[in-house]
Parts: sequence; C-alpha cells; structure tokens
Amino acid sequence: MTIGVLFVCTGGICRSPMAAGVFGALAQRAALGEAFEIASAATYDGHAGNPPGLLAKEAASRRGYDISAIRARARWSQRTLPISTM
Repeated sequence: MTIGVLFVCTGGICRSPMAAGVFGALAQRAALGEAFEIASAATYDGHAGNPPGLLAKEAASRRGYDISAIRARARWSQRTLPISTM
C-alpha cells in the first residue's frame, strides 16, 4: 500500500514543488521512495503546466534537491487523494 502525500500552495511553482522535492528525496534516501505517492498542486490555475520558478529551483539546488521535473498542476484532479486541513 502506498501513502499519498499532497503538498499544496497558491501557484504551484514555489512552495509545494520544493516541499514535494525535498520529501521525495528524503524518502528515497531512507529507502522509502516506493512507500509514497508524492504530488504537488495549486489552488490557482494561472501557472498550470509551468515548471517551478527560477528562485525555487535555485534554492532547492543549493540544498541538493532537483525539482526541475515538477510541473504546476491546478487544483485537484480525480487522482488527488482526499486531504484534511487544520
């Protein structure tokens, strides 16, 4: 069984891709990469399909994380797992 983890931010080009990239890398390092289905999404669809912003990619890269393959995804699709917020 895989555990779904969804990171959400406003535009999907800064915070959520960085969080998804870091979480994915840490899961891989712990040999738990196959245990998770990791996704990044946005509440705003204006950046859908775009890669992370340059500053986000640079910040992640300085810390050893590659987030260049992530693309902004607008809101939630049918594949997105239900989430609860606090």
